[in-house]
Amino acid sequence: MDSFMEAPSFQMSRAFGAFCQLQFALTDALRRAQGEALGAFGYNPSESSYDVIASAAYWRLRDYGGAGDAPSLLIVAAPIKRPYVWDISPSASAVRYCLEQGLHVYLLEWKPACLATGNNGIEEHARAALECVAKISGEGKIAKPFLIGHSLGGTLAAMCCALRPESVRGLALISAPLCFEPGTSEFRDALVSLVPSLLSNAESFPGSLLSYVSAMASPGAFIWSRLADAAASADDSTAREMHRRVERWALDEVAVPGKLFEQMIGWLYRENRFCRGILSIGGTRVGPASISIPMLAIVNTADEVAPLTSVKFFAHAVPKKQAMIIEYPGETGVSLQHLAVLIGREARHRIWPQIISWLHSHR
Repeated sequence: MDSFMEAPSFQMSRAFGAFCQLQFALTDALRRAQGEALGAFGYNPSESSYDVIASAAYWRLRDYGGAGDAPSLLIVAAPIKRPYVWDISPSASAVRYCLEQGLHVYLLEWKPACLATGNNGIEEHARAALECVAKISGEGKIAKPFLIGHSLGGTLAAMCCALRPESVRGLALISAPLCFEPGTSEFRDALVSLVPSLLSNAESFPGSLLSYVSAMASPGAFIWSRLADAAASADDSTAREMHRRVERWALDEVAVPGKLFEQMIGWLYRENRFCRGILSIGGTRVGPASISIPMLAIVNTADEVAPLTSVKFFAHAVPKKQAMIIEYPGETGVSLQHLAVLIGREARHRIWPQIISWLHSHR
């Protein structure tokens, strides 16, 4: 009798979920149109030139060039947004800065999800990163690249390094959440309570739905601090311009594979499998103890999405004390503190020289 009663409820839940996905897919299109309108006023990204040297149905590998003997750096972009936040403008471009510092820069870009790619999860994304590592290593330059990632791109980069540490020279993480124990992050706790534990993993997830859920989980990080930053930047033309560029980027929604979203919420945020060392990728269990290479983590202490507690637990479990943490207090003029290390002026002067120094010291 109970199963009979539960079945209609389950079907209604699935139907409601499908309706919400359709509604937010339309919202994606509307927000992208708003972003294009904002871009028409001069706030479109001005990206560096690159070649695409490898690709598949759901990813492609960009090559920005560099000297023949330069250390290779692979940027693993976050799978939930457009990757040009790494190269948002000439004056606030992590890509250009790394090129200027003598690195050969690559970027792993994730294509928007569709029906054909909606069933790609953590394993498929980790293996795509490893394919890119192999491609770079076969280019005839310095054999092992460094990996660097921001946000969930950093989380994926860490998984890749845990799976095949011998193929990577070092790992640099920027505002990347790593440990998801209850109580380590208010954002984590709110997100787990908001997102149902049973999700369809065969469909794409609209980007605007993710934006909405994130704002509900942490209105302080995604709404109120954003408004406060806009007010604080009112008398600074450079900060105002950056704020609008971030708004244009935030409106540029992309669909995420449903399976990846389900596993991120379930396996990471809800069950904390990666930090506990019980995340299985292709039959291999990975965790912090699997990362036997140097690791650098940059933590913005004003960032609620990837707080210091989320990184410390993981870093302390990395073997041989090879994990180094740099704390940074955030700054105004960045719209979202979660992006501050990538686009902030203070971060450019104080943090990025330390990142470059760390990379060169582990060549």
